[in-house]
Amino acid sequence: MTITDITYSNEYTTFSRQQIIAKVKSQLSQQRFDHVMRVEKTALELAERFHVNLQKVSIAALLHDYAKELKPETMRDKVISENLNLEMLNFGGAICHGSVGAVFAQKSFNIQDPDILNAIRHHTCGSPKMSDVEKVIFIADYTEPERQASTAPIARAYAEESLDKALAYIITQEILYLIDRGIAIYPATIETYNAYAVKNK
Repeated sequence: MTITDITYSNEYTTFSRQQIIAKVKSQLSQQRFDHVMRVEKTALELAERFHVNLQKVSIAALLHDYAKELKPETMRDKVISENLNLEMLNFGGAICHGSVGAVFAQKSFNIQDPDILNAIRHHTCGSPKMSDVEKVIFIADYTEPERQASTAPIARAYAEESLDKALAYIITQEILYLIDRGIAIYPATIETYNAYAVKNK
C-alpha cells in the first residue's frame, strides 16, 4: 500500500487524508509541513513493520505538530481555556503544543479515538503507558530522515528491531540533551524514562 492509498474510516475522522493535509499545510510553515510529511512516511513504515493500525498512525502523524507554530500568547490561552495542565506553561511551547494539538484534533477534525489523540498529545514527552500508535509517532518524530542529531542513526537502528528499544533509547537521549544544557525536564519525560528505559526494574 502506498501512502496515497490510505482511506480513513469515519470511526476515526470525517476528514479525508487530503483534507487534513490541506488544513495542516495552511497552518504551518513550509519547513514544518515538510517535517510533518516525513514523519508520516516514517511512521507508516514503522506501522507496517510492527503491524500497527495504519489509519490511526497516518492521522496522528499528520496532526502531531498542528499547534507547533501557534503564537505563545495563543498557546497559553488555549492551555488555560481548555483546562489543560497549567504546569506545561512553565516549559514553553515545545511541551504545550502536543496537548493543544490534541484539542485541535478533537474539536476541528472530529477525532475521538484515544490512540490518535494520545499520540498527538504525548509525541514530545512520552507517557508511562503508551500504545503502539503513540510509540510509533514518538519514534518517527525523532528518526525521520532529515533529523541531523548524531544519535538519530542509532535510534533508527533500534527502530528496525523493536519499538520499545527505540523508545527507551530516544527518551534517554532526550533527557541527556536537556541535562547537558541545563534545561528543566518536564515530569512526564522522567516518568516515561522510568517506565521504559530503567534497567532491572
